Amino acid sequence: MVADSVGASSAATPGLLRRVEAVVFFTVFLDLVGFGIVIPMLPFYVQSMGGSARTVGILLGCFSFTQLLATPLLGRYSDRHGRRAVILLSLLANAVAMALFALASHQLMLPLLFASRILAGATSGNIAACQAALADVTTKETRARAMGRIGAGIGLGMVLGPTLGGLFSGLGPWVPPLLAGGLALVGFVAAFFAMPETHPVEKRVAAKSQTRWSALQDPSRRKALGMVLGLFFAVFLSMTTLQVAFALLVQARLGWGSKEVGYAFAVVGGLGMVIQGGLIGPLSRAAGEFKLLICGALLLAGGMAGLAVSWQAIPMMLSVVLVGVGMGFLQPLISSQASQVAPPSQQGAVLGLAQSCGGLARTVGPVASGWMYASWSTQAPFLTGMVSALAAAGLGLLLHRETGDDAGR
Repeated sequence: MVADSVGASSAATPGLLRRVEAVVFFTVFLDLVGFGIVIPMLPFYVQSMGGSARTVGILLGCFSFTQLLATPLLGRYSDRHGRRAVILLSLLANAVAMALFALASHQLMLPLLFASRILAGATSGNIAACQAALADVTTKETRARAMGRIGAGIGLGMVLGPTLGGLFSGLGPWVPPLLAGGLALVGFVAAFFAMPETHPVEKRVAAKSQTRWSALQDPSRRKALGMVLGLFFAVFLSMTTLQVAFALLVQARLGWGSKEVGYAFAVVGGLGMVIQGGLIGPLSRAAGEFKLLICGALLLAGGMAGLAVSWQAIPMMLSVVLVGVGMGFLQPLISSQASQVAPPSQQGAVLGLAQSCGGLARTVGPVASGWMYASWSTQAPFLTGMVSALAAAGLGLLLHRETGDDAGR
């Protein structure tokens, strides 16, 4: 039987925290397995349907644009009506989107592929809702570690997803997305029966009296929140380069195909899993969240610069490792910062707004990366990613000075 909403008094109990962490981890893991199955091979799908590098960028941009529009609405809905409903809706819609993806791959129908990505983007708010659920049941001191659990689910999904995609692609191009849809259905059933509602009724009532912009109207939070939103934009702008241009780069320079690209993405996911699943908590307590955040941004910048200039397999993979480590640090830490500048009744709205800034970057970034790769040079997207990562490091330093707290509180 599905658990009722947890009360505020029990929100921090170890048993509840472990249960929510487990369900959130499993949900995000299955979601990202599906994502990892298809995304590394997406350029090859588009090419088989007659598209170009620009088409790949536009396709990813469509996903991110619909995500940009929908995520704040879903975050606000989770504040008003609870996290559980948003998570269930997102998983079910993702299963439908992957079924459309499989049909498009089987029939070589590029418009249907676009429809699949638009539907997936419009209902991809489950990660923000999962982050808000963890913020509901954690303290500021334990939040980075808990957000790392989401990152570990993302990392493990990104390890297995590309590997499964590479293995099953030999059975037919429609098989990997169909497998991803089946996994999304498994996640829906598991969340339906196991996920408790973490957002207490009294906070939902308070949220109904506030608009999506209330947090930005608070003078004591406005500046720090603006910096956090800028961080999300800069970090995700850099990360999108890998999704669009990496497969095309290594195909042109090294002759790699979908299997090798999948393994490279699996390395990135594996590093994220190790860092966010076990290391991020102790490291953030020892060094402070801001130091790790700035270090992660600098590593990401170094990895992007390495990708731009690498023409052999070993330096290419060393650069991939730098990118993976940088992303492993950044993903849980920027989410932790977003949750800490948010009022308790607006965790979902603020995390949704932050994810929308990431969505804006994922809308602009893929289109720009595809255009730069096709029109300028193979190095241009990765040098742009380097500049974005350096901007994230600068914003992290400014946010540290604004809050004056090395623990990230």
